[in-house]
Amino acid sequence: MVLTLVPQPASVTEGSGTLVLSPATRIVIVDGADAAASVLSDVLAARTGLRPDVVTDPPSDGDLVLRRTDDDGESYRLEIGARVEITGSDAGLFYGVQTLRQLLRVKDGVWSIARASIVDAPRYAYRGVMLDVARTFFDVATVKAFIDRASSLKFNHLHLHLTDDQGWRLHIDSRPLLTEKAAGTSTLGRPGGFYTKDDFREIVGYAAAHHMVVVPEIDLPGHTHAIGLAYPDVVEAPVMNDMLLAQSESLGQPLPVAGEPYLGWGVGHSSVRIHEDATWEFLRDVLSEVAEIAPGPYLHVGGDECLGTPAADFDAFIERVTALTAELGKTPVAWHEAGSAQVAEGTVGQFWGSSTPTAEHAEHTRRFAERGGRVILSPSTRAYLDMKYTADFPLGLTWAAIIDLESAYSWEPEEIVPGLDAEAILGVEGPLWSETIPSLADIDQLFFPRAAALAEIGWSPASAKDWASFRDRVGGLGAVWDAEGWGGHRPSEIDWSPR
Repeated sequence: MVLTLVPQPASVTEGSGTLVLSPATRIVIVDGADAAASVLSDVLAARTGLRPDVVTDPPSDGDLVLRRTDDDGESYRLEIGARVEITGSDAGLFYGVQTLRQLLRVKDGVWSIARASIVDAPRYAYRGVMLDVARTFFDVATVKAFIDRASSLKFNHLHLHLTDDQGWRLHIDSRPLLTEKAAGTSTLGRPGGFYTKDDFREIVGYAAAHHMVVVPEIDLPGHTHAIGLAYPDVVEAPVMNDMLLAQSESLGQPLPVAGEPYLGWGVGHSSVRIHEDATWEFLRDVLSEVAEIAPGPYLHVGGDECLGTPAADFDAFIERVTALTAELGKTPVAWHEAGSAQVAEGTVGQFWGSSTPTAEHAEHTRRFAERGGRVILSPSTRAYLDMKYTADFPLGLTWAAIIDLESAYSWEPEEIVPGLDAEAILGVEGPLWSETIPSLADIDQLFFPRAAALAEIGWSPASAKDWASFRDRVGGLGAVWDAEGWGGHRPSEIDWSPR
């Protein structure tokens, strides 16, 4: 039988028969694998009802052995024979446990694991998902649930889109009016909200325990209407560009008004006042506090869809804000439009254009590499998790594309941006924008199963890419996700019957 693993490991050798789990099964930790033992114990308890004893005794047949190494990579080895042995760093052990989770099967009340030998390591260092908490606010519990889902597929970065025209979602001590006046609503008048610093630290800690790095985004200089509700002196009056007018008319949404919450999702109408000292005092205050509570290496500063900002002003802003971010000890990340500017050395670009990009988009993206940075690929026509699966799907949008599961799977990162060296690709990310999703159940509908396609693109060797194989393997995971209480869309072209 084909092992229903997603992402496909680098090397899999299938064995014969299964290892049966029983009340006598133990988890044996070697060389300090305590954290992985806790994860494995919780996985087994939730799936099988068994919670094995955790011991440091010499292993015996039937045991689940976790052997920790001192390297800091994400590779692991999983051997399933007379016993289970997972060997790797803390991260490697965690990913080995996620693979084991997918292999658990039950028949007639007996749980077992197919025998196999797996040697595995990721293709890309950066494998991300983004959750937009600005257009729709999601509480800490929902973000944690999102981390559970993403980390099970071996994603290792969580990009939180914390600010946009519709709301500001992180408390800033030096600028308290942001959460007092700019956090109360979401798109279409949904409830707003924000994270206290303790909330944010809780998310960061939970992510770290799941080997995910939080990448906070403060979107600048556009997507900043909400700032004006709290600090009108640093934001320009809304610009009524052609795209905004067309969007508002087609969607029946109101146009933005200075000083009033914006409940639509048109873009390109807002900007901070780029040449004002007050703006830069504001930005230093905000970015300093974000950098202080986000221990990861990255701070995303936006840079997309600044349709009402003159090009020279935009470039001047990007040059200065990426330099400020670097000065604060963080690697700046910016959407690909920022490549028009002289970004700070080492700035990471995030490409969100089409999988057949315009010459301008490709040129802007390559410039990050020319400045010593690298690129995260999020082609909107393939990797955007908020697009509809079909034209009549009840959730999601269609402005980029209709993305069925095969479209989400069938692209190659090295072929997206012409002229971009393979070494310049840091990894991939699937953004989940939240205009149409007010609940965790809605998140699941758009996340599963397309996130599994992106996970395989980011983790598995390019040589392992095979749609027919993926289609079969992902179908076997439906029962695994259901058992975890994770919903999702189940496209009819996939056989979702339990394996």
